[in-house]
Amino acid sequence: MSEISVFGVLAATAIGMVLGALWYSPLLFGNIWMKCLGKTPETLGSATLPMIGSVIASFLTALGVALLLSLINVATLTAALSLGGILGLLIIFPAFLSDSLFSDWGTPLLFIQSGYRVVSVLLMSVALFYI
Repeated sequence: MSEISVFGVLAATAIGMVLGALWYSPLLFGNIWMKCLGKTPETLGSATLPMIGSVIASFLTALGVALLLSLINVATLTAALSLGGILGLLIIFPAFLSDSLFSDWGTPLLFIQSGYRVVSVLLMSVALFYI
């Protein structure tokens, strides 16, 4: 297993957070997401604890992707993208699909929630490959 880049993991964590801020903003899916949840900006409540949890989740995801890239000795960008795609489309999306079916989220919320995670691991995989 090659050495894990602490800077790479921190950069990938930041990528996940920036993507999330954009993904859940009114510029992309924020308004639809709130509508699916039956919320408004006024009823969302404090973002402090969810943001702390999101930073931790993003860090753990970045660390997991970095460990997998290292363990399987990814040597090409294509392999890094493949790993991100496998994680996103064959592990993360099906888990969200199952949660959605049992929780009756509806299709828009399923794709907003899982889409963020899928794109996030893809971008993290690329960033970690280069850093």
